[in-house]
Amino acid sequence: MQTERSVEIDAPIDHVFRVATEQVVAWSLIVVEDEPIVETEDGIGSTFRIVTEERGQRMEFEGKVLDQERPVRNTFEMIGKQFDIHVRTTLRDLGGRTLFTQESTVRGKGFFKVMLALMGWMMKKSSCNALDQELASLKALAESTRP
Repeated sequence: MQTERSVEIDAPIDHVFRVATEQVVAWSLIVVEDEPIVETEDGIGSTFRIVTEERGQRMEFEGKVLDQERPVRNTFEMIGKQFDIHVRTTLRDLGGRTLFTQESTVRGKGFFKVMLALMGWMMKKSSCNALDQELASLKALAESTRP
């Protein structure tokens, strides 16, 4: 299942990148823990542990940064028990404002793979709505803390 959503943020690109990558727990509505495991100088290859909680269900993911060009791109994968998520965020400077775009691909495992095949259209709509809310929260934090 693939989703792509964008939001325009009234803050400089460097600031938005830092907030998006370094303050995930502060702006995400579902991430409750974000713990670095290994950090590399350029970000690429860095690993982390993420815990999400939604509707009382906690899930843990092991993440790895696959590609990063500060402040314009960040690509990572999160490996979980029920599904894996591949995420690419791109940022575009709009002259002091920033266009933030997130593309996500969810690959189910086991029973969840079957559910995605049968109900993917309904799950995609729900996922897009959730991502819109996440991006609105990122926008609010980045704008309220802008330099």
